[in-house]
Amino acid sequence: MKNTHSDKYKLLKKGIVYDLIGMATMGIPLVGPFLDFIWAPYAARKMKQMYPGKQGKIAAIIVFIEEIMPYTDIIPTFTLMWLYTFVWKGESVPSAIRSR
Repeated sequence: MKNTHSDKYKLLKKGIVYDLIGMATMGIPLVGPFLDFIWAPYAARKMKQMYPGKQGKIAAIIVFIEEIMPYTDIIPTFTLMWLYTFVWKGESVPSAIRSR
């Protein structure tokens, strides 16, 4: 079996990359807001895959809304979800691994 501690931090790294991609659209003048229409559903799908269950569904809706709304791309939704799951809630095994 995989090391769940390592998997937990792989999930964090993946989330940070997705947050950076979402934030990058802010830096593209004129085109950036239109890219959010492509990125928002993709980000929501990734969030749901990374955090299955009710929490993941709620987080997917939140990340979709955050990516669609103007000037909210700066919010690191994936990183906040990781913090909620593993720091504030205190889960020790990533939900994505537990559900396999």
